[in-house]
Amino acid sequence: MGWKDLEPKKFSCIRELNGISARTMEEHYELYKGYVAKTNEIQKRLDGVDRSTANQVFSDLRSLRVDLSFAYGGVKNHETYFGHLGGKGGTASGRTMELIRRDFPSYDAWLADFKASGLAARGWVWLAYDHDWNLLTTVVGDAQNTFPLWNATPILALDVYEHAYWIDYGRARAKYIEAFFNNLDWNVVEQNLERALAMQQVHK
Repeated sequence: MGWKDLEPKKFSCIRELNGISARTMEEHYELYKGYVAKTNEIQKRLDGVDRSTANQVFSDLRSLRVDLSFAYGGVKNHETYFGHLGGKGGTASGRTMELIRRDFPSYDAWLADFKASGLAARGWVWLAYDHDWNLLTTVVGDAQNTFPLWNATPILALDVYEHAYWIDYGRARAKYIEAFFNNLDWNVVEQNLERALAMQQVHK
């Protein structure tokens, strides 16, 4: 179907960070590369799948389509995650801070809830811009393919699968979440928000 292979993106954060080891970042990046490879493999298998046997209980087409959503989700989630790591932390600024303060009780209330959501989630936490309701919202997902909002754009992604922190922190996920925010590049989050807002203008 004309699929052009994805290539893994390169990220400057794949190194030792403040509280996150180089080994963790390197292993995590290899996992991301695996998602890219599997996305390409599944897309190619879809070219030759027998669609006449499609069935909701079991069929090759169903299996490939479900697994593609997981692999492709892994690619996109990690590209957002790695894309805004490697910064100096601090707090949000600009339009991001403005909308967080508008859409949540306060910045501190949003941050506390987001960190708690990181302890509650099994896979991911996102701060996303909802294009239908024109607001920022925090969302949790238990797998790569369970982002549960239609028509929303994630601008900040926190990976809370154990592979993101176990080497450095074991079960102490809260310490990893603190390290994540200490390395967050809020300028990139702001750029993600600006792209989401530009999409909003197109939708009008």
